[in-house]
Amino acid sequence: MSKKHPVVAVTGSSGAGTTTVKRAFEHIFYRDGINAAVIEGDSFHRYDRKEMKAEMARAAEEHRNLSHFGPEANRFDLLQELFASYGESGGGKKRYYIHSQEEADEHNARLDTQLEPGQFTPWEDVPAGTDLLFYEGLHGLVVTDDVDVAKHVDLGVGVVPIVNLEWIQKIHRDNAERGYSAEAIVDTIMRRMPDYIRHITPQFSLTDINFQRVPTVDTSNPFIARDIPTPDESFVIIRFKEPEKLDVDFPYLLNMIPDSFMSRRNTMVVPGGKMGFSMEIILQPIIERMMDARQV
Repeated sequence: MSKKHPVVAVTGSSGAGTTTVKRAFEHIFYRDGINAAVIEGDSFHRYDRKEMKAEMARAAEEHRNLSHFGPEANRFDLLQELFASYGESGGGKKRYYIHSQEEADEHNARLDTQLEPGQFTPWEDVPAGTDLLFYEGLHGLVVTDDVDVAKHVDLGVGVVPIVNLEWIQKIHRDNAERGYSAEAIVDTIMRRMPDYIRHITPQFSLTDINFQRVPTVDTSNPFIARDIPTPDESFVIIRFKEPEKLDVDFPYLLNMIPDSFMSRRNTMVVPGGKMGFSMEIILQPIIERMMDARQV
């Protein structure tokens, strides 16, 4: 934990809403003039796209599970090393996982390389003089027998839909964007489930704030759902682990966010369409206090 070089980690699986919270943080950083070192969780995968396919085939032959959710496919040690190093000195090593040709062109121009989508850029230093480190990915607060990433995080934010909604989003995305069959997607979900239970779910007990999207339409059989529930067909459950620690002003939040209400002493419920707005209203004063503490 570090006052001078704070680490903010947003953790949640793809499609959970991490893009929404990342955008909220970007707005906060822009308005307050905060220079953040942005770290993408994909950059700490152990294998590039080609290597992962080969490792998955080998794992299938050996009748064992391998997924991006678990430690075998990731470098949790290097992620812990980065968080610890940044907290101590504001420095560390990072790289990028290239998702698209557009990203490949950008990094090749910057690094004078010939990289392709599915590959990593070389390791490089985190830029000097940043105000905080912002991580967004699967494992921002992961804890195993060998590593404890969570202990180096100053603010942990979890973003997670209920599991049926998460599956619906994955099924629709993988089918529409990647052309996977329904059977292949279900196989992937089943293969990932042990790692999801062991390494993803426990993180949401360690976060300072959780944003959980809950649909108000029937998602009881996610494998036949034709549509992804819209934000207006959802509520967002916002759970604060220790409201006093974060100095949360619930009356102010309830007044600022229309149609919100308290369901427990540390839990707010807001309309799904207000998720991004709620994140900014809640997170901005917390980040500003972290920045003020750097001056102490």
